[in-house]
Amino acid sequence: MEVGVLKNMHERIVKNFMDIIVLAELRNNSLSGYDVISYVHDKVHLLVSSGTVHSLLYSMERKGLIEGKWTERKRVYKLTDKGERTIDSILNANDKIQLFLSQLLSAKKAITA
Repeated sequence: MEVGVLKNMHERIVKNFMDIIVLAELRNNSLSGYDVISYVHDKVHLLVSSGTVHSLLYSMERKGLIEGKWTERKRVYKLTDKGERTIDSILNANDKIQLFLSQLLSAKKAITA
């Protein structure tokens, strides 16, 4: 049972933070939608649908975080300046995020105890 709970939690975390995963990888490489699917599968062992990925990429593009350009027969995305600033802020807040999660989980434990 614990394995199923952890697998479900792993999937939820990946899907909820997929935009951050994509932004972080776009710091190093330009990616197509297919590249994102492959990267997520290779990195976190989760197969996400092309519809999910393309919807996410279009949303991120509308927000100005990434920019897509057609090359040959596929659209390839790269970070914009806004996207670069956003992922830098997120990665620099790592300690604050860990502290928040630690406090949140310890508060939850105290409530249920």
